[in-house]
Amino acid sequence: QVQVVESGGGVVQSGGSLRLSCEVSGRFFKIWGMSWYRQIPGNEEREVVGSITSRGRTFNYPTSVKDRFAVSRDDAKKSVYLQMDSLKPEDTAIYYCSADVQEYDGGQVAGHWGRGTQVTVSP
Repeated sequence: QVQVVESGGGVVQSGGSLRLSCEVSGRFFKIWGMSWYRQIPGNEEREVVGSITSRGRTFNYPTSVKDRFAVSRDDAKKSVYLQMDSLKPEDTAIYYCSADVQEYDGGQVAGHWGRGTQVTVSP
């Protein structure tokens, strides 16, 4: 069974930095694209804040985080990262990782989500 677990959230002052990590575990053939999303408590919608392809191309940065957030991956560690710099109070949210995983060779690719990690940016 594939599991996705985020870590690295916490409380940081405005202007500070955090690096979130997301590790995929379990039995599978390949991890394809991976993405980071965030959801403000009370909002139903999750906003994508960055994605990365299996070849390492990044995309999907919204204007609100462009030039401040950066997604990277380490396939040997089955992990994806979100480096967040120049954090603002409006970045406060629960951050989720999503991984498109192919469980066996020739099988379909399915999306898997973690449970999220809280990021709080104080003024």
